[in-house]
Amino acid sequence: MTIDLKDDIVLWNAVRHDDENAFKELFDRYWGRLYNTCNRYLKNRETSEELVHDIFLNLWDRRRNLEIICFENYLLNAVRYQAYNRIRAKKLAVTYIDESQFHDAADASLADDRINEQELEQEVFAYMHQLPKRCQEIFRLSRFNNLSNDEIAAQLGISKRSVENQITIALKHLRLCLKHTASLTVLFMLMK
Repeated sequence: MTIDLKDDIVLWNAVRHDDENAFKELFDRYWGRLYNTCNRYLKNRETSEELVHDIFLNLWDRRRNLEIICFENYLLNAVRYQAYNRIRAKKLAVTYIDESQFHDAADASLADDRINEQELEQEVFAYMHQLPKRCQEIFRLSRFNNLSNDEIAAQLGISKRSVENQITIALKHLRLCLKHTASLTVLFMLMK
């Protein structure tokens, strides 16, 4: 079935003027595709149905304010965005289908990696705040400002050995706290 993009624009303009039949036509035209796309990400039928219905409900509610040039692209981006939000919020395990069937799997994987990286970074910072202030400061200077132990010691007016001890304390603390996550990744990141 070939979709006429001009027809989408005409239908959307009618929807913007409260035409429920035009809205139903767009809903019927795109619901299945959006559902399939969403379900590929979430692997959950009920959640996928709910998410797609929410997108259409939101469209209807915001119909007078939304300027949509390409309806199909708008909907596909909306469903991907909402799926990513659900994955992040519920930390769902996502299994992607073969790239030949779904060309967006690489993009989804990158987005998922970014989300995981941000969550991990937030977790590291939360655990860092459990450390004494001086230990936090030394660890930040070492790992985030890339200062050497000698530079930190000179800057803070303490011995190099004190700097080494504080970094060791911070790393041990983070190792214990992050044991449940991909700790090897974290440790490689922290040990750089």
